[in-house]
Formats: sequence, structure tokens, C-alpha cells
Amino acid sequence: MTPITRREFVKGVALTPLGLTSVGTMAQQTAQASGDRFDIVVAGAGHNSLVTAAYLAKAGYKVLVLEGRPVVGGGAETTSATMVGFKDDLCSTGHTGIQNNPMLNELKLRDYGLEYLFPDPFFHMPFADGSSFTMWRNLDRTAAEFGKFSKKDEAAFRRIYAEYQTIGPALEANQFLPVGWGKPMNELMAGIPRLGLWQRRMAMSAWDNICDNYEDEHNRNFLVTLALLGPLTDPIYPGTGMSAFGTAALLKWGRPCAKGGAGQLTQALARFIEAHNGVIEVNKPVTRLIIENGKCTGVECADGSTFHADKAVLSTIHIKQLVNMAPRELWGQGFMDGVDTWKEEQGSIFAGNYALKEAPQYGGPHSAPAVMISPNPTRVLLNGYDIGVGNANFDEPPMLAECLTVIDPSRAPAGMHTLKLMSCQPYSLKEGPEHWDKIKKQVADAQLKYLRRFAPNLTDDKILGEFIQTPLDIERMNPAFWHGSVHAGAGGASQSGAMRPVPGWAQYRMPIHGLYQTGACTYPGGSISGAPGRNAAMVMLKDFGTSIEQVVDKTESKKT
Repeated sequence: MTPITRREFVKGVALTPLGLTSVGTMAQQTAQASGDRFDIVVAGAGHNSLVTAAYLAKAGYKVLVLEGRPVVGGGAETTSATMVGFKDDLCSTGHTGIQNNPMLNELKLRDYGLEYLFPDPFFHMPFADGSSFTMWRNLDRTAAEFGKFSKKDEAAFRRIYAEYQTIGPALEANQFLPVGWGKPMNELMAGIPRLGLWQRRMAMSAWDNICDNYEDEHNRNFLVTLALLGPLTDPIYPGTGMSAFGTAALLKWGRPCAKGGAGQLTQALARFIEAHNGVIEVNKPVTRLIIENGKCTGVECADGSTFHADKAVLSTIHIKQLVNMAPRELWGQGFMDGVDTWKEEQGSIFAGNYALKEAPQYGGPHSAPAVMISPNPTRVLLNGYDIGVGNANFDEPPMLAECLTVIDPSRAPAGMHTLKLMSCQPYSLKEGPEHWDKIKKQVADAQLKYLRRFAPNLTDDKILGEFIQTPLDIERMNPAFWHGSVHAGAGGASQSGAMRPVPGWAQYRMPIHGLYQTGACTYPGGSISGAPGRNAAMVMLKDFGTSIEQVVDKTESKKT
């Protein structure tokens, strides 16, 4: 079978979507009855906007979701990108952040086809000297991995894990609440032992915290690579300190993966919305906000069709593009200042998806679905420098290799496997972003060459198909990934908390009356957590005179 090329995908052919590509029968009947008028019109069908739409549909509102691409999902999308029969995650894979979200139970998404797998072990890292580090969902087994290289480091990990149990709940308490709705952080932190130490640690860099607590280079390499490839942020930056303690936070859930692909999350949400009389239409990119008497009352799509919202419009369009869909003066100078100074993430994703005859074999005793590779901590830190100056990384780039078929055979034909090989690369090359089109094959080959040092069985004859995405390709695929930012934009002090997306506008209401915003541009930011979606639903439902608790407790009528 012929591998699918990037050019074919950009033209909108050849890629095989897996999931909702048109409205269902019930949705079609609703659309015919409603014409172009709905209570809520939603622009964009990423996972957060679908979460919000699901709560609104459950509340009884007539909801229309418009997606510009051929399939819903945004960053949680699974397609047959490499070959027919293989299920490839094009963006997100591990869904750790969403596991604490009450939404999973409140919407009973398991009833709509969503099932998570919890691999154990979930991370593995082979080293050039033949040793390796494996991370388990078990304190003692993971601590013993540190202890293979340093008993002092094993003790440090146990100590930090115990300390994290006292501060973790406070740090996580407000994640699933809009800004200002929860208890103040100083109140949540009151009484925590050694609070001053943790405040200092949070303000420090991840690398400084790693060096302060761990001595062995193998252990440091594992921790600093995780600190880079998780948030896609240079671990030497001040304010990245908590990334050093990701191992303590990860033990609870590990790295859960949706059975059948990351897109099963958004497919389940879509099915929920349609089951509650919502309408979803794809290939409907929104290009303009309809403003009447200072209020956003609907949207216009690229094909000229218009849809009107009697109560509100909800957007998940990137704010850099959203402000161009209405007259600039309606946003206000303060809001525009925030949008104009919005920064992309420091690093973007360069990813190769591969259809394989067999899984990579790393020579270790375990088959973890996620494998990190990096020669040493210095190379991880140099990666941040290269991104800052616009250098593509060819030489031993820190990488994440995910072969999820080792725990989920449903993602490939019998006996076959999928592989996603990802590195953190700059969007803005010093030669310009368009230079990615010239070097993408070279970078992909360099990544494979480096992987083969640790998985020598992965020879060319084992690769059946490939699909390569550069940071520029990622933006082309989905405009919401502005400048290749899969998390919508940088985190850090200037774009976090009450500063996200813009100071004064962190509660999902936009300056134009009747317009709300959710998605990765909003608090608490990117990745698959569903928090911006549920938080936006809380705000909108409150503005409509009800609450999320009342909606969740609402008795559903018997479906016919």
C-alpha cells in the first residue's frame, strides 16, 4: 500500500478520517427543524469546545457545533494517516491530565464508547551504555529504578514523592474551576509543611531542582528529558520548577491512552452531543462573527452560510485569528494589547507516524508504550538553545517514541504496529518556517537513525508507511495550532492563570457581549485535560441562570 504524503493531506484527499465526519440522523432532523437558529453556536470542535457543548446540550439548549476540518477532534484526533487499517494519533496520545476531571463521570463518556487503558510500565528510557530506566505506577518499583544508579537518588525520590502528597492537592485544587472561583492559593497552601521550600522550587528551573535533588546522570537524563518533552518548555527556564517533579505526580495515573486512539475522546463527546439533540457539522470553517447592536449573535462560514445564536456564541478559534473576525475597536485596547503580545510555545513538535511490521525492540525486559531517548542532560539543555536560535535538530535529538499497539492491538491490523516518533523543534527556523518543507525528510531520517541505535530491529523493511509532520505542517493541518503551538501558546508567568489569554479576560467571557472563549488559549492552558471546556460551561451556565451541578443532576428522559 502506498504511504500517504503530506501534500495529499494538505489538499484534503487521501487521509482517512476515523470518526464523525457528518451529522447523524437525529442531528439532521434537528437541523432541519431549526434552520439556521440555535441557542448556542460553537465555532470549532476541539475537545474543550465539545466538552462545553456537551454540558450545554445536556442542559437542554439547542447547540450547533461547526468544525472547519473534515473531522472533529482538534488535538485529540485519530486517523489512518500512514496506511488504511492503522490508527495514528496526529497530536495527543497520553491523556493523563483529564483523568482527574469530573467531566468523565458527569457525562458518563464510557457509555458513549470511551475507554482508557492504563499501561504499566508506562515510560522506559534506554541508555547508550546498555542500562535503562523504567517507570511504573508503583512507588517501590519506580524508586528501585533510581536506586539502580544511586541509592541516594532512590531516597531522594521517595522523599520528594512523600512531600508532593502534601502540596499536590493544593496545586490541583483549582484546576477544574474558573479563575477566581476557588479558594485563594495562600489559603490552600496554609499549613503545608516546608511551604517556603516548595514556593522556591516552583520559581526555580526544572534543571536546578533536578540537580539539587539527584546526583546520577542516568537519573538526571530521565528527569530532564521528561521535563522537556512533556510541556515542550526548556527545563532551564525559571518558573519551570514543577516539571522536575513530574515523576511524583505521574504515579497516580501513569500515561493513560484511549483505546482505539486519542480521537475516541472526541468521538465520545460528539456522540453525547448528538444523543442530546445537538448538531455537529464539519467542513464549516467560521470566518466572521455576526455582531448586532454590540452583541455577538452568530457566525458566518467560508461558504457564505450563516448561523444565528439566540443566547451565545462559543469560540475555540485561536485568539490571534479570532480578533480578525470582528472590527478591532470592539475588542478594546487592553484586550488587543494582550493578543498582540501573545507568544507561541518555545518548542513545537516534529512527528513521524509509521506503520510497522513489528514493534521496536529496545533490548530491555519491558515493553512500555512510551520510550524516551536522549544521550545526556547536556543535549536536552542544548535543545532549548537550538530552538531559541532557530536550528533544526539533526544530531541525537531528545525524542519520545510511542508504540501504543503493544497495549492496544486494536490500533493496527493483526500482528502489526504503529509508531509515533516525536522531537521538540523550532517553528521559526532561522531560514524561515517554510524551510521545513525542504528539510523535513532529512530530519525524519535523522530521528529514525538515532532510534535505531536503541531499536536495531527497526530496519527499512519493517516500515510499511509513514506520515511526517513538521511544525509548519501542524499549523497547516489545524489553524488553532498557531505557529505550531500544540498548546496554543507559551505558558510561564506571562500567559498563565489570570493572564490567560489576556489579563482581565480569564473567565471565558470575551469583550464582545454574547461571545465566550474556551480551548487551549484559556486557563489552565493546553494539553488534554478538558479543564477549559468544563470551566467555560460553568461560567456560561451561571450566566444563563443555572449551574453545572443542576445540569449534572438533571434526570435524563428516556431515549426513544
